[in-house]
Amino acid sequence: MKTPRILAPLTLLAASVLPALAQNGRPDPEGFIRDWLVLAPLPIAETSGADALDKKQFAEEATPAAKEGAVQKLAGKELAWAKVASATFYVDFKELHPSQSEQVVAWAVAYVVCPAEKFELSLKMNSNDQGKVYLNGKELVKFTDARTLEKEAENTATGVTLKKGVNVVVLKVVNEENNWQGSVRFLDATGQPVTDLKIETKP
Repeated sequence: MKTPRILAPLTLLAASVLPALAQNGRPDPEGFIRDWLVLAPLPIAETSGADALDKKQFAEEATPAAKEGAVQKLAGKELAWAKVASATFYVDFKELHPSQSEQVVAWAVAYVVCPAEKFELSLKMNSNDQGKVYLNGKELVKFTDARTLEKEAENTATGVTLKKGVNVVVLKVVNEENNWQGSVRFLDATGQPVTDLKIETKP
């Protein structure tokens, strides 16, 4: 069972008053993407979070046509993509949907605009609980167990290329219970955050 993550009052205050400041169209100084289009929450019918992570709840999961306000049909439901600016390094799906945050799945999409092709990058993903990331339609990294989100416990895909122009990042996070969070960032070949990117929340 996960241990609930308790946020300090100052952190809660920052999350409530600063989200607009996070949406600056760039990664933060540590490389974390903070600007997203989020689709959530969808209850999971599978017996485990790992099963829900592996299942594509809609055919276009790896390459969704995400834009603000667009309606996505999936599993007999209709959900709308919402623009989100995170005040911290991770996107907090539970904060967005506090009344329906257990036994659920969410997707977050960012359009990453690269000024020139970049090679030999690392993509870092973190999740609470299960998570995976697609880049330009290809699954790069996956974590299938329940866990809390710890900043230093990222999963890594190496040898990653960002093409010149628009790259589509899709973060999928399943939550079983308690907190529901996810993060993505890119590091260069020397381990430094990649920050000279533009993050768009529209195609």
